[in-house]
Amino acid sequence: MSSTKPIGILDSGFGGLTVVGEVLRQLPQENILYVGDNARCPYGSRPPEEVRKFLFEIMDFLVAQEVKMIIIACNTATAAGLEEARHRYSIPVVGVIVPGSRAAISSTKTGRIGVIGTENTINSDAYRRELHRINPRLFVTNQACKPFVPIVEEDQIDTPQARETVERYLASVRELDIDTLILGCTHYPLLKAVIADVMGDSVELINSAEETAREASTVLSVKHQLNEDNPVPHHQFFTTGDADYFRKIGSRWLHMDLDVSRIDL
Repeated sequence: MSSTKPIGILDSGFGGLTVVGEVLRQLPQENILYVGDNARCPYGSRPPEEVRKFLFEIMDFLVAQEVKMIIIACNTATAAGLEEARHRYSIPVVGVIVPGSRAAISSTKTGRIGVIGTENTINSDAYRRELHRINPRLFVTNQACKPFVPIVEEDQIDTPQARETVERYLASVRELDIDTLILGCTHYPLLKAVIADVMGDSVELINSAEETAREASTVLSVKHQLNEDNPVPHHQFFTTGDADYFRKIGSRWLHMDLDVSRIDL
């Protein structure tokens, strides 16, 4: 496959833009094609089989656009369907859970790690399994934070209600003397300032986006598919929701004008 083909990135909504931002930083010559399934967001409380259905609908769309790789920039979808997706498609597929786990293990000094995420991600126990696969001696605690995604999707990040919600959901985690907290949903880094303030300076927050982009770069390099001669890359953004709203929010978060189209899946 040609190295000039775009990287496909998907999420249930806006959260995957945190991964887009890191791909733009680390791989500035790559073309990007992003799909946000805002119309069906959030995924976090849906049955895993429904999440897989949505995931493969989006991936089928991306494959039809001839992307050279797909990054599942959604923890819930990664937990529900990454392994099946790798068997289903012939192009490389990268998730966010393994990279996030590696970053947390590199960060922790005490071996005490917290994970926050959607109900499905936490119930899957995917982070705990991956962390313990690498280091069985780690202490790992999980906390589902169901309201966090709607706060981001509804652009309520800077409200007093957001602060109160974050304090309430992280109260039990704060008592467990962790030194590292995995933001186990790609929406959550958009709440990072509030989460960091609530957790305090002694806790390192792990955003899997940086490590995920690094893994994507490594995979493309091994396959000789890095785009290394593209000074003016082209990025396309698709949403199943309102294109104007996506353009407004996404442009502000990525600090660039977005080319956004609405699609039905």
